[in-house]
Amino acid sequence: MAFFSRIRHHITNPESYHRRIASSFLLVSAFVLIGRLAGAAKEMAIAWRYGISEIVDAYVLVFSLINWPVSVWFSVLSIVLVPLLARLKVSNAIDIQQFRNEVFGFTIVLGILLSILIYFSFPYILRANWTGLPISTQHLADNFATGLASIGLLGIVINLFSAWMLANGHHRNTLFEAIPALVIFVVLFLPSTWMTEPLLWGTLIGVVFQLVALSIPLMQSNQLKLPRFTFQSPAWKGFWNAIGVLAISQTLMSFSIIIDQFTAANLGVGAISTLSYSNRVLALLLSLGAMAIGRAVLPVFSDMHAKGEGDLKKTALQWCGWMFLLGLGVLLIFWILSPWVIAILFERGQFSAADTQSVSDVLRWGLIQVPFFYAGLVLVQLLASHERYNVIAFFTVTNLFIKIIGNLFLPDLMGVSGIALSTGLMYVWSTACLYIASRRFI
Repeated sequence: MAFFSRIRHHITNPESYHRRIASSFLLVSAFVLIGRLAGAAKEMAIAWRYGISEIVDAYVLVFSLINWPVSVWFSVLSIVLVPLLARLKVSNAIDIQQFRNEVFGFTIVLGILLSILIYFSFPYILRANWTGLPISTQHLADNFATGLASIGLLGIVINLFSAWMLANGHHRNTLFEAIPALVIFVVLFLPSTWMTEPLLWGTLIGVVFQLVALSIPLMQSNQLKLPRFTFQSPAWKGFWNAIGVLAISQTLMSFSIIIDQFTAANLGVGAISTLSYSNRVLALLLSLGAMAIGRAVLPVFSDMHAKGEGDLKKTALQWCGWMFLLGLGVLLIFWILSPWVIAILFERGQFSAADTQSVSDVLRWGLIQVPFFYAGLVLVQLLASHERYNVIAFFTVTNLFIKIIGNLFLPDLMGVSGIALSTGLMYVWSTACLYIASRRFI
């Protein structure tokens, strides 16, 4: 009775931090579900049109390489910018809009440099012998690399706008992440005579639409103004103090995705495609819980810490336990259902029953990471809200070593499934370390 009484208290109390987290979690979960269903529809369309093939290998590899620095930028921004803006709102001592304008200008310059780097360097990287790509796949990858280079700039700006919306406690940015996938889905079903290279053009058009969608609510709230290419705001001091170590650590951590791509490339034609189809389904499961809880708790944790209200550590550890149990349930259910899920999603056109078996085997081993990923993300937000960036960075670097060791040995024993298992073991290690650090340093 006491348990249900506490639940009723939190539901009826608009000031309850548990209620704020739960309501944000449900809202973001709905948006993530829409986005991931759009992503699944896109993957179904790709599987129908191309199956497991060289063109999918080339597209997935290039997009993963381009998205690597873009995703690092969002990880750093969300961890640093959201708590920083929460503190600035409480203190009211610094002009937040000036800081936003200057961050916007810095982001544009960073994005332009990234796009130039992608355009001129990626073709040479992809032709290197150590990539393990066949010659025909290299030619396809070259075309994708030069055509998608502008996503460096577009993606960097998109992630800044998303971080701004997250800092305001708004979550429409999560819904807008479905736009590129929906555009690609539509383009792939157009007659082939209407558009050449539909994967390339569908991706570019979808990213532009996403940027426009994010810009509109920011302009309506008068937060998006002309960029300033200066560093005069006093808020930069707090930004630089945190961003350096996190940028390095997040870059190293996200490098595990690139390691997976090149490890799969050396396992033969179709290995990258197999890993990609598995990861798309896995991304849906991870995002429904992990992205939702991460984006739900960080603004609340940052607000609690900035105002000095509530028992933040107790609240975080409670949500950590609940998310681990939720992830464990997801693991058990989808371990059983994985062959049916893959068959329903992809088995049509060029995607055969043998492909279904290969992808479902990889997916099962990838599911091991789910409960640890869910729980670990809550602990990361707790440490970030207390500005324990050095602790986060240290464990991030150790994660990469665990991943490298796993990829050196497990793929030789298990094929593509070994890549998925090494990721699971990495998150087991990561969550254990984060839990110990949260108990000790917070």
